[in-house]
Amino acid sequence: MSAQETEQQRRDATEEEVKELRHVVDSVPFIVWIALIANATERFTFYAVTTPWQNYIQNGADSVAVPGELGLGQATATNITSAFLFVCFLLPTIFAVISDTWLGRYKTLCLSFFLDFCGCLVLFITSLPAFHNKSTKVIGLGISMTMLGLGIDGVKATASPFIGDQYPEKTPQLIVTTKGERVVADRALTLQYIYNVSYWLTNIASLSLVASTYLEKLVGFWAAYLLPLCAVWTLVPLLLVFHKSFGKHKFRWEEATPLYQSETYGRQVQWDDKFVFEIKRGLQACKVMACFVPFHLCMNQITNNLVSQAGQMKLGGIPNDTIQALNSIACVLLGPVMQRFVYPIVRGRGFTFGPIARITWAFIMMSTAMAYAAGVQKLIYTKGPCYDQPLQCEKSPNDVSVWIQAPVYFLLGFAEILGFTTLAEYSYSEAPRNMRSLVQAMAQLSSGAGSALGMAFSPLSTDPQILYLYTGLSVTMIVTAPTFWAIFRVYDEKETYEETQPIEDGSGPNRETTNAGVCEAMNTAEKDRGEKISS
Repeated sequence: MSAQETEQQRRDATEEEVKELRHVVDSVPFIVWIALIANATERFTFYAVTTPWQNYIQNGADSVAVPGELGLGQATATNITSAFLFVCFLLPTIFAVISDTWLGRYKTLCLSFFLDFCGCLVLFITSLPAFHNKSTKVIGLGISMTMLGLGIDGVKATASPFIGDQYPEKTPQLIVTTKGERVVADRALTLQYIYNVSYWLTNIASLSLVASTYLEKLVGFWAAYLLPLCAVWTLVPLLLVFHKSFGKHKFRWEEATPLYQSETYGRQVQWDDKFVFEIKRGLQACKVMACFVPFHLCMNQITNNLVSQAGQMKLGGIPNDTIQALNSIACVLLGPVMQRFVYPIVRGRGFTFGPIARITWAFIMMSTAMAYAAGVQKLIYTKGPCYDQPLQCEKSPNDVSVWIQAPVYFLLGFAEILGFTTLAEYSYSEAPRNMRSLVQAMAQLSSGAGSALGMAFSPLSTDPQILYLYTGLSVTMIVTAPTFWAIFRVYDEKETYEETQPIEDGSGPNRETTNAGVCEAMNTAEKDRGEKISS
């Protein structure tokens, strides 16, 4: 149930009402949906432009089994894509500082979208058949990756907090529904709903890789790169059209002074204690993010080695880089299942399934996914005609159906839902208001470290050594999971306590984030999707 559907009247809720009444999702402002659509469009562009890269770089133009252009080999292709991801997740820290202390999130996003457009334009032009010179195509790819990397850096640092900023901070509201029930519209629960919808939209947008890979296979790489170019050019105009409606939380030092707080809000503040508390919370979130380094390394296999693995099996006319779309489909299908069935069952058995517990299970599911990938790779090596040297003989690929790989993407979908969605919510709620971009950038930094490890392990991205890579990743994640739980489970205990405390401001942890609340949010999402999800 959402406040938007049932609201009859509202006022500020008292502390007693906050504790006793049922919490529901508040009405979501129109501008939030615009921000969500802009973010989904950027993700549409990202997946459409990056998915063909492994084939574009690895295979030659004379490749028959799978499309290709540059012919640099699997190890080099994996190294280059890992380097790109490393840059994408390393530099958001710089853009976060620019956003939080200078330009603000809105202007930083506009700049980032413009860089994305330039990168897509360069890649499209240099991939045209008119450019026959291989060196020109390599240079174009390098320039494009640089521009796209910078643009994506800015988006990753600012998009998530920018979306949250569009829902204004407010005290819990008492709402009397049309049925006469008194409920509390909860800001934190509403933010959880917004980020769930954001993640759902992102996975819908990521299906652009299906169209991109089919264009790559049936028409050419230039057609595949035209698709994201057409999408990205709409982003800056979209932000400019609604620029007066967006919340632009540019950092202002004078607003942090006790005098300003007293005159504007009529409150006396003790900045020393609050500052220490908020910084402590932000650092706690950063510690959790640091543990995602191996998780990101595993997830990056989707864009490189798992694409190559698919190319070693019988495809039945399907592009080898289209199979990864199953991951997005899995996330779209499994998200509501997790929210409406799995979480309530866990809650019904008396378990508190807080963010740390969810992330722990994400690590376990990731270990299972990598173990399955290792099993698939071993199966490929046991089948002819090429055995442990797939694609190296005339009768390649090996006699294994590519659909045997499908469970990997569903396991990865479970891991994503439990891991990335929780991390996005956790990093936003734990960060001080004027440090949200910076804390979000720290989350991206852990992903950059994962990509750096991907480059370090790229020599293993060859046959038959890649079997050891998948096995090692599986072992790493299954060891990380209990270690992570042992170290950070106290944060879930603190979370449970803090949920019952009075609300002081919009940046704190005071929220009703029980699994029942999650289900309530997803129920609203199910009702709204048909009208509001257009990507």
